[in-house]
Amino acid sequence: MADFEDVNKVVIEVLKSGVDPLDIVNAMNQALEEVGEKYESGEYFLSELMMTGYLASEVIKILKPYLTKTKMETLGKIVIGTVKGDIHDIGKNIVIMMLQAAGFEVIDLGVDVSAEKFVDAVASKKPDIIGLSALLTSTIYEMKNVIDALKEKNLRDTVKVIIGGRPVTEEFAEKIGADGYAEDAVKAVKVVRELLKVKEG
Repeated sequence: MADFEDVNKVVIEVLKSGVDPLDIVNAMNQALEEVGEKYESGEYFLSELMMTGYLASEVIKILKPYLTKTKMETLGKIVIGTVKGDIHDIGKNIVIMMLQAAGFEVIDLGVDVSAEKFVDAVASKKPDIIGLSALLTSTIYEMKNVIDALKEKNLRDTVKVIIGGRPVTEEFAEKIGADGYAEDAVKAVKVVRELLKVKEG
């Protein structure tokens, strides 16, 4: 797999040749989908998925000045964080890279995020979706606390909630009233697309 310097050179050369930066984004999204499919089938490993997400995020950074000129709209705004009591962020960070590479605006609240902070972010940032991550079984009920806090502030109907992390299951997501569940970064992008009715490609 190419390293960042190689990718950087190719992107700059392609831009200089007059290719529309949106065409580069579309090609990259197709490549991400292929990598995601290979990861799901077991052909690629997590390290390859992470590297692809990282390289795609770096390409987006290179393209950003050009994309603002072409007025590329983001596909949706997502606030994401690891819930209170949990400081694990590797899975969350992979999801962020994949979402950003797919064209979504992502606001990262970090780790050990309280329900109040999630609520404040929903009120001030007005995201389409909030993503709650947890790695520890002891912290997954914080996800329910976030949903309950959104209800208390009459904000639950303004935002979709997706959850993920090693101990989280689809059954748990349904139990606490989440709108979606993703077992990994590839599924997270698919769930977000489905919830926001964004077509692939």
